[in-house]
Amino acid sequence: MHFVEAKGILTANSGQCGMNIYRGCSHGCIYCDSRSKCYHFTHAFEDIEVKQNAPELLEKALRSKRKKCMIGTGAMSDPYMHIEEELRLTRKCLEIIKQYGFGVAIQTKSDRILRDIELLDEINKSAKCVVQMTLTTYDDELCKIIEPNVCNTKRRIEVLEEMQKRGIPTVVWLTPVLPFINDTKENITSILNECVRVGVKGIIDFGMGLTLRDGDREYYYAALDKHFPGMKERYIKTYRNAYELPSPNAKELTEIFQRICRENGILSGSDECFRYMSELPEKYQQLSLFD
Repeated sequence: MHFVEAKGILTANSGQCGMNIYRGCSHGCIYCDSRSKCYHFTHAFEDIEVKQNAPELLEKALRSKRKKCMIGTGAMSDPYMHIEEELRLTRKCLEIIKQYGFGVAIQTKSDRILRDIELLDEINKSAKCVVQMTLTTYDDELCKIIEPNVCNTKRRIEVLEEMQKRGIPTVVWLTPVLPFINDTKENITSILNECVRVGVKGIIDFGMGLTLRDGDREYYYAALDKHFPGMKERYIKTYRNAYELPSPNAKELTEIFQRICRENGILSGSDECFRYMSELPEKYQQLSLFD
């Protein structure tokens, strides 16, 4: 990892402010879109860039805001990578969010988030907290291959269950679905049934498929050659150089997804999930004269 002094920390996006404390990731997920060349990394993806002044920048930004809102984090880099154990920058930023009465929507694949569950609970009681968890495969052995350096799906489901016990709402990212690898009825149904059991608020699906572009395509195909011999050639034959790679089973899987969500009152449209995560209850939005 290496440290930088960032110039800013918040970006406005669809009613909420986004924040990335780290750039790069150590999870090693074979499909990671953040590796794409369009994000203009000037360092190795695993050489994590740490915005060491993130807490100071965040406090300055929140202190000057006239209206409270949700702060989103984790979209580009997981806030609970292994370096968070030592640096605790995510923790420090959460403490600032709580101090200034803002809400947070935090996305991760790691059970390290449980270290901050008390703080997340406090934020949810004083404003709003939404915990987002990515779930791709119910098969532990497959999980070790496609997401090698992070806890498996069953452990992530335990995290969702712990959040539910606290009354902290959760949203699951059921994506990506890798054609010919985890795009089975059994896999999707198993994950969805667990989402129902632990009471998730919403599930985000982007069409039961995968996206690839320059940068992450090469990394993904190298992983296919290593772990799934012959699969790269099947991808190239089926999809050529396409950006969107829908599963051949997308229609059936989408019908299963929509039915289970509908029957159990789970938000299933990406727009409504994002709207829910960006909305801060009205009573928290306007700063008082004493803030």
